Amino acid sequence: MPPSFDLAEWWKRESQLEGTPVVVKMEKPNNWAMLELTGPDDGEFALVGKGRGKNAKQLTWVMLLRAHQAVGLLAWLAQGLCTLMSAIKKRFILRQGVIDRPQKGKLFSVIKAILIFACVMLGFELIAHMKGWNFTTPHIHIPGSEDVQGLLYATYLGWIYVRAEYIAPLLQSLSNACILLFLIQSLDRIAQCLGCAWIKIKKIKPVPKVESLDTGDLEQAFASYPMVLIQIPMCNEKEVYQQSIGAVAQMDWPRDRMLVQILDDSDDKETQSLIRAEVQKWHQIGLRILYRHRTLRTGYKAGNLKSAMSCDYVRDYEFVAIFDADFQPQPDFLKRTIIHFKENDELGLVQARWSFVNKDENLLTRLQYINLCYHFEVEQQVNGTFLNFFGFNGTAGVWRIKALEDSGGWLERTTVEDMDVAVRAHLNGWKFIFLNDVKCQCEVPESYEAYRKQQHRWHSGPMQLFRLCFVDIITSKISIWKKSNLIFLFFLLRKLILPFYSFTLFCIILPITMFVPEAHLPAWVICYVPAIMSMMNIAPAPKSLPFIVPYLLFENTMSVTKFHAMISGLFQLGSAYEWVVTKKVGRASETDLVALAEMEVQAEVEQVKLHRGTSESGINDLIKIEEQSMKRRKKKGIAFLVVGLDLIGEQVS
Repeated sequence: MPPSFDLAEWWKRESQLEGTPVVVKMEKPNNWAMLELTGPDDGEFALVGKGRGKNAKQLTWVMLLRAHQAVGLLAWLAQGLCTLMSAIKKRFILRQGVIDRPQKGKLFSVIKAILIFACVMLGFELIAHMKGWNFTTPHIHIPGSEDVQGLLYATYLGWIYVRAEYIAPLLQSLSNACILLFLIQSLDRIAQCLGCAWIKIKKIKPVPKVESLDTGDLEQAFASYPMVLIQIPMCNEKEVYQQSIGAVAQMDWPRDRMLVQILDDSDDKETQSLIRAEVQKWHQIGLRILYRHRTLRTGYKAGNLKSAMSCDYVRDYEFVAIFDADFQPQPDFLKRTIIHFKENDELGLVQARWSFVNKDENLLTRLQYINLCYHFEVEQQVNGTFLNFFGFNGTAGVWRIKALEDSGGWLERTTVEDMDVAVRAHLNGWKFIFLNDVKCQCEVPESYEAYRKQQHRWHSGPMQLFRLCFVDIITSKISIWKKSNLIFLFFLLRKLILPFYSFTLFCIILPITMFVPEAHLPAWVICYVPAIMSMMNIAPAPKSLPFIVPYLLFENTMSVTKFHAMISGLFQLGSAYEWVVTKKVGRASETDLVALAEMEVQAEVEQVKLHRGTSESGINDLIKIEEQSMKRRKKKGIAFLVVGLDLIGEQVS
């Protein structure tokens, strides 16, 4: 008969031998995570030994704690799974927020074919692995007929032969070419980053040749201020028109030496009425502002600007500042930019940097912020400092009107009219300045559809322009160094080679090498160099470092769109001429809204003063008449008072 074992008796005996047991205290009974365990010191436990059983109450609370954590984890996983399933249901079953468009592009068909081919090859590889068919590069073991029989084996063996003899050499050659282009582009990026670091270390920045635009003469304080034309092109952008017009109205510039043109291409009647009413409001306050509307929207933005520059009164102005509908310049924008034109007759363009009011709105805006920060901080600043040339960003810039006219003005031949006029101005010898410390607030697209269309326009237009201006670059009178910079660096390397190798190498070759092991890609091409390049891209925006992994995935995804846009622009495909206005939300910072409200109140006060000043002579006449009538009333009042007192005296007597 087995011996009996009494747990209570054993626990009592153990407690007497070991002294004070472990006591569990809970500060918050409802919170299982807040536990405080107290008990004997470590010396007493050391005497007992490691094999001693643990306290039952301690084990109970620990188990409850673990159970609470497990339940919380399960609840979190369940909630995430429900959210994912709900999103899948909305997108793929209910089709909410999805616009169905037929995908008839050749690139889409090629990508789909490659995907199907990859899936088929993956199935073959899985079957071969399960069957034990070992085909590796160091030792190729082809199983005999006794190992496996059938059509599947013959098919797979034929695929191995075709892969090794035909596909692998071609793929390896293409890989080597893309690696070479990748290294050249990486060297260019390293050189730009070193140039940016040199600018930071030496604190190099454009310095105007004059200290101020003021002459010091009180009677003619604004005589040295040039005439400035401000243009705001827009099209069906009722979300942002008030902000842009209000920001321009706050410009710290003499009102009689600036004119604002609202260039409206809207085809929506309601939007036209709203913009026209806003212009009328500021015109009544005293701002010199005009509203222009085109019935036919030919040439898109280039045609709109070209039509505005054809007005007769434009010849009275020396400079033109251009702002898109979502841009909100600071009040001192003109003073900080136009001063660089003084005593610098070779200067044709001053470009300011963009800042973004919605950069933290979602993951897409954060990733865009990384690219745009690198573009302005590194590319534009380095090219402007060392080359006096860069691509005009289309907005937040001031042009010398003479430079525009000498370059042929705005042309409607491409969808990148800003880059077009900048290249032609550079070929005519005009210099550019980029001001990294002058910022103009704007928005970045918050939806992927709007961003995709914007990137398609930005990457197809340069290829159109390169086809059109290649002969002009060759025959121009600029130096060979500048011609080489335009052709090889500005167009070929940064506009053509970059989207080509990024798509081909990382989206085509790299996945295929998983099924074609004979074609080898070095580890430094796959991992190390891309990681270094990505870190250099994020360096101008150090707070975005936690998003480096989504940034890498996002760039690989967008390389498909950029490659398709580059091909359509290079070969003049139908989608190369698409122009879709980027959708705006109409966000503004609180300081801008407060300043705008104060500006409107001040403008209303000035309007009252203006009306009083215009009728000053009539008011003076009214005041004189009022004073004369007041004197007569005073005399009558005194007479009535005397008569009244006399009557009162008679009554009293």
